Amino acid sequence: MIVAVIVACEVGFWVLLSAGLLVRYGLRWRRVSAALLVSVPLVDLVLLVATAIDLRGGATATGAHGLAAAYLGFSIAFGHQLITNLDRWAAHRFADGPAPARPPRTGPGRVRHEWSQWRRAAIAWAVACALLMTAVLVVGDSARTAQLMTWTWWLTAALVLWLTAGPILAQIHRDERPRQHGAH
Repeated sequence: MIVAVIVACEVGFWVLLSAGLLVRYGLRWRRVSAALLVSVPLVDLVLLVATAIDLRGGATATGAHGLAAAYLGFSIAFGHQLITNLDRWAAHRFADGPAPARPPRTGPGRVRHEWSQWRRAAIAWAVACALLMTAVLVVGDSARTAQLMTWTWWLTAALVLWLTAGPILAQIHRDERPRQHGAH
C-alpha cells in the first residue's frame, strides 16, 4: 500500500506544480495558480499520515517507509527552491521574464553555492532521520523497524558523500578555470 501512496504523492506533487505554472503563465490566473502552488505541500502531509497509519496498523517497515521519510525530508529542504526555480524558468520561457541565473561554475561563488546546497541536504537528512527515529520509537519493535535504522545509515552516508563531492571538492578546486569545450 505504501508504495502506491508514495507514487501517488510524487505524481500529485508534479501535477499540482505543473498545473500551477500552466494556470499562472498559460491562463494568467494568478489566484488559482497561487492556490495550486500552495497546495503542493499538502501532498507531503498525505504521505506522512499514510506512512504513520501503515506503521501504526502493524506493518513491518520496508524500504518504502524509509523512502517516504527521505522524500519528505527532500521536499521540506528543497521543495521551495525547486518550485521557485521552475517558476523562474516558466516566467522566462512563457512570459518574457529574465533568464534564470545559473550557479557559478568556479571560484568563491561556486563554493558558496555548494555549501548552500549541502546545508539543504543536511536539513533533508535531519528531517528524514527525525521521522525515521520517531517511527522507530512509536512502533517500539526493533524487528519491525530494522529497515528504518538501515535508512538512517544510508542517508548519513549520502550526506557525507555530498559533503565530499560538493562543498569540499568545490573548495579544493575554487581557483580553477572552467574548461572550454573543444579546447585541448
